[in-house]
Amino acid sequence: MSATLHIQIESTDDFHEDTLDAIEAMERGEEPEHRHVLSLQDEADLQRLFSDKNLELLRTIRQQEPSSMREAARLVDRDIKDVSRNLNELAELNVIEFVQEGRSKRPVVNYDEFDIHVRLAA
Repeated sequence: MSATLHIQIESTDDFHEDTLDAIEAMERGEEPEHRHVLSLQDEADLQRLFSDKNLELLRTIRQQEPSSMREAARLVDRDIKDVSRNLNELAELNVIEFVQEGRSKRPVVNYDEFDIHVRLAA
């Protein structure tokens, strides 16, 4: 199964307006669009999310399915503290999730691709 995370940059007000529009549509009996959406507030968040190190980490996790954060750090040849910080930030954004397995947390990327939407005009 292929999944796409749709990423958009929008203000908090726009996000709330879009959410209210979706709720109103559901109240009218319309089916909601089934999409995974991540709303970021500005381009700096987008740049941080898609830093070279984060992209390498996301690709490695998706392709090699490490059994723990420590193994993910080993696979990308980085310090576990840095990788742990990056993974926790990505988990807060719901770009990855952790699956508890014993005492280890296995990082999982559930997306095959990202679709980024950036408005150039208001």
